[in-house]
Amino acid sequence: MNVKFLKGGALQKVFAFVGLIVIFIMFSLMSKSFLTPSNIITILLSSASMGIVAVGVTFVIITGGIDLSIGVTPTFSAVIFGTCLQVFKLPLFLSIIIGLMAGALCGCIIGTLISKFKLPPFIASLGLMMVARGLSLVISDVKPIYFDTNTQKAFTEFALSTKISKVVGLEIPNFVLIFFIVAIIASFLLNKTSFGRYTYAIGSNEEATRLSGVNTDKWKILIYAFCGFICAIAGLLVASRLTSVQPQQGAGDELNAIAAAVIGGTSLSGGEGNITGTVIGTLIMNVLLNGLRMNNVPQEWQFVFTGIIVLFAVLVDIARRRKDG
Repeated sequence: MNVKFLKGGALQKVFAFVGLIVIFIMFSLMSKSFLTPSNIITILLSSASMGIVAVGVTFVIITGGIDLSIGVTPTFSAVIFGTCLQVFKLPLFLSIIIGLMAGALCGCIIGTLISKFKLPPFIASLGLMMVARGLSLVISDVKPIYFDTNTQKAFTEFALSTKISKVVGLEIPNFVLIFFIVAIIASFLLNKTSFGRYTYAIGSNEEATRLSGVNTDKWKILIYAFCGFICAIAGLLVASRLTSVQPQQGAGDELNAIAAAVIGGTSLSGGEGNITGTVIGTLIMNVLLNGLRMNNVPQEWQFVFTGIIVLFAVLVDIARRRKDG
């Protein structure tokens, strides 16, 4: 194997992929039910909701920032969507657009607080997280928003239908296909466009990027808005899968999404990361959690094992950066 290929985040991505294979084989041997088609679909569905959010936050982390609101932004966007659809009786398509824009607005506000008001990303996103969580409860009156029968049928069909995958002989829900489509589009944006180049540049050396004539404030706002938009997609798809909007959902989900990105090789120091690694990290998280649950491991120990993996990934990143530096 070419040593140059293993420089930077590529090495961590290889480790993550090998780790995924090892964990998958281990749980396959521990439980006969693990490899059943229904359980594989369960893993893919849980990976899809976490993975879409993780893809969005990968861009933010590459800039050297963080977004703690990514757990509640999907819920807030879904609440706005559900309110427009069920309370104000707006058309489904228009309600979807408004829900997606609500997510983008959350990201835009965080980006503005960071770039224009110079708030630390941790504080800006923490504040927005609390505001979005509170507004979700206020707008919904702390009650689930249920869809009417016609909307429920059409919307659920959109997320859980397997008609598209059946063309190639598989039965994969659309939700999972959308996750991979989002990942492919995000990978293209990150690697082949100015949006991606400036994302890496800001994370590598923001001051040098600014001095070279790039409006870093504008790009940071766009990057955070993009993350919020991606999170809103996840929120609407989860609502579609559940056939309702649950306003208290999402608390703590931000940590899993950030962990997935870090496990996949996205550096918390900024300037490094890729979507393929994030997808692998997401699968590792969900295969691990699913396998532990199937083997009746108590929830408190699930947190312990997940935390150990995240710490290991961060330590590998730190050691690699010291060596490269």
